[in-house]
Amino acid sequence: MVTDPIADFLTRIRNAQMAGHRVVDIPASNLKKRMTEILYSQGYILKYKFEEDSKQGIIKIALKYDPSTRQPAIRSLERISRPGLRQYASPAEFRRVKNGLGVAIISTSKGVMTDKDAKAQNVGGEVLCYVY
Repeated sequence: MVTDPIADFLTRIRNAQMAGHRVVDIPASNLKKRMTEILYSQGYILKYKFEEDSKQGIIKIALKYDPSTRQPAIRSLERISRPGLRQYASPAEFRRVKNGLGVAIISTSKGVMTDKDAKAQNVGGEVLCYVY
């Protein structure tokens, strides 16, 4: 049993990239599905597929690498809010990730979204992770 599914999601992606894998399988949940969609829309992953074969379902993520240097597109995945210490922020308190080059994934009352979308809708929430 995993006590922090978001940290497990990020760690599976991080480990697969360090091992040079092309595809990583992750147990599915609605939150992880939305985080995967955000990573895809921001250009950090190549593609993804939700499979509902098993009881829980699986997310298959095709990782993205730079063709010339074979470096992963995701340089860093950093968990911010965790079960022992939740981190909440209002739109005015959102930090710029890597001087605007990265993205923060925020869980708001209007759903999971990027920090830019949350600021545009003027909603705060729990800062789940930073990606760059």
